[in-house]
Amino acid sequence: MTHHNTLKLLSTQERIIPNYNCNNQMNLVAVIGGLDSEISLQISNILGIYKIPQIAYCVFPPVLNANTQFPSFYRMIPNEAFQYRGIILLLLHFQWTWVGIIAADDDKGEQFMRTLIPMLSQESICTAHIEKTPPLSQVLEMAQPFEQVLAKAVSLNNPKVQVFIVNADPQTTSCLKWFIHLGILHGMLRSVGKVWVMTAHWDFSTQTVHRDFDIQNFHGALSFAIHSEPVLGFPKFLQMLHPDSPNGDGFIKIFWEQAFSCLFLDFKESKENEEICTGQEKLESLPGALFEMSMTGQSYSIYNAVYAMAHALHKMYTSRATFSSLVNRRRLHLPTMQPWKLNSFLRRISFNNSAGEKVFLDDNGELATGFDIINWVTFPNQTFSQVKVGRMDPQVPLDRQFTIHGAAITWHTIFNQVLPLAVCNDHCPPGFSKKKKEGELFCCYDCASCPDGKISDRKDMDDCFRCPEDQYPNKNRDECLPKVHNFLSFSEPLGITLVSLALSFSLITALVLGIFIRHRNTPIVKANNRDLTYTLLILLLLCFLSSLLFIGRPQTVTCYFRQTAFGIIFSMVVSCVLAKTIIVLLAFMATKPGTRMRKSVGKGLANSILLFCSFIQVVVCAVWLCTSPPFPNFNMHSMDKEIIVECNEGSSMMFYCVLGYLGFLAMVSFMVAFLARKLPDSFNEAKFISFSMLVFFSVWLSFIPSYLSTKGKYMVAVEIFSILVSSAGLLGFIFFPKCYIIIFRPWLNCKAQLIRKY
Repeated sequence: MTHHNTLKLLSTQERIIPNYNCNNQMNLVAVIGGLDSEISLQISNILGIYKIPQIAYCVFPPVLNANTQFPSFYRMIPNEAFQYRGIILLLLHFQWTWVGIIAADDDKGEQFMRTLIPMLSQESICTAHIEKTPPLSQVLEMAQPFEQVLAKAVSLNNPKVQVFIVNADPQTTSCLKWFIHLGILHGMLRSVGKVWVMTAHWDFSTQTVHRDFDIQNFHGALSFAIHSEPVLGFPKFLQMLHPDSPNGDGFIKIFWEQAFSCLFLDFKESKENEEICTGQEKLESLPGALFEMSMTGQSYSIYNAVYAMAHALHKMYTSRATFSSLVNRRRLHLPTMQPWKLNSFLRRISFNNSAGEKVFLDDNGELATGFDIINWVTFPNQTFSQVKVGRMDPQVPLDRQFTIHGAAITWHTIFNQVLPLAVCNDHCPPGFSKKKKEGELFCCYDCASCPDGKISDRKDMDDCFRCPEDQYPNKNRDECLPKVHNFLSFSEPLGITLVSLALSFSLITALVLGIFIRHRNTPIVKANNRDLTYTLLILLLLCFLSSLLFIGRPQTVTCYFRQTAFGIIFSMVVSCVLAKTIIVLLAFMATKPGTRMRKSVGKGLANSILLFCSFIQVVVCAVWLCTSPPFPNFNMHSMDKEIIVECNEGSSMMFYCVLGYLGFLAMVSFMVAFLARKLPDSFNEAKFISFSMLVFFSVWLSFIPSYLSTKGKYMVAVEIFSILVSSAGLLGFIFFPKCYIIIFRPWLNCKAQLIRKY
């Protein structure tokens, strides 16, 4: 039928004779139409042979490359690929991932699903239900089993699927309305409370046969519509329409009878109980579901198509190149006009319509515009309101192409104005991640708690992630909290305690040194090398004070001198102890006056031992500082909730070399003191040195595992504690007995008493 009527346009009025022109025949310049994509393409198959321009106003599949196949074919509608993209963005905006699809059971429906379903999957949206609608004639004529029709109607009310995407061409929407109507009529359904997402074909007032259908089932529906603006004067134009208008077309009376349920006496024979059409009926009195007084998207496209043709003819009329051949008495001479010449003007068409919108075609011969998103609000009296709530505009930057005003949307009453959920299962809250369910679609999942050290801060995350290095997960594992800096501070209780101990021991050491200086001429002070005793006390004082370098926020200078100062000072202390022990041992071995060994027992030997043993440690520390010195470091990983501000030793090997050499000196001192422990008590402090070195060994042997098993400021506190205890052991065991005699037993501090037992 389409081919037949197209050939009629190309032939004489009496009969179809293609490629034959009478002199008086009006030439076909262009065609506007047809009603849907299939008819339009059938028309274009014939018109394309003659290169006659055709402007379509129906939506086309996005995969159709009509511009290449039909160069004289133009579309006063945007590319439908933008509508598909808009549907995806709409679903993503509302986080709808579990949706149904309704399309006709034909080639167009198959094409719709083949295009849309892969796009949904790509964006992690599952197709929960697919319903293919049969041709409406099969439903009306009961060509399909009635049970199957009712089953399809009931399936639409599946409570697990709240959102349906409908390829809303007239056949599909009519069939959908019939499904719902028959389901309610036979008690299978009460109502269908769904979110319907309709394509741009959607129009309530498609057929008058749906007059009695309840449009409340489509309350809150969302539909895409070709972008339009209100056209001034259009409602007034509709009000002036009359079936007896001399400029009216032959379909007005047919529509009038269907819309107002009446008959024209001069048009048909009257039947009983049927009203007579007066012609005075008002179109505005019809319910909106039957007839809209506003211009629909399709009408707006036809309106633009007519004006595009008019502007193209005007451009052609005013063109200098064709002026002489086309103008006859200031009018276009249509019989001699070649339609193919109009194509170049249509391709470059650009004008502002009476609605104030710029109209022009893109490189594909399509209208360069987008789609509006319409919210349909229905009322019990079969009227409705269209609320523009969004836009899909391909002419703006990518990040602003899709806009939606969710607060302006009226949802179906079943949702009580709460955003409908379209998910397979409840969302996984923050702190959990999705875990796939075996045998289910990827939108169906379980929720698994985030493992230790990871969080998820949004709903439905595929996987948990770790916090930045300077942050840690909270208890609920849904937020990262900043880590606090961990270092031994002067202001915290532990730091205050250690500082107090260090200063207290320093004060005691200074007090002991003062006592020894005051009683420097007494035999107990002069015994065992008085100068070496003073040196040892001063070094012990420095030991106690060196512990203060470990307290406070690590800095470059303090990191340089922490371990090196500790190592050198302690080496000198142990060297002093070793020298004192050797002096004691040699003193008892050199019993004869004037012998060579007796002459060697003196200040020179003690100083040599002190300097030589200390020099080795100084060399080790110098090599350490020159090759791989300590430096301030932020340790992010050792503790979950804290950043350890520490001094990185630079070279752990050098650090353990310092400790190893210190241990070697202590071992030698202990062995020498142990050998000299049974010498006469009055002159002999080797026994006390043995006890002090035993304490020293015990402290530093327990230090190593304690140091390695602690972290942060407690590691530093262990080292400070070891320094204080080992230094206090040396101070107490070596000097406390002498101080006791000097202060509390002064009568024992005489030469006669000291040499009595000898």
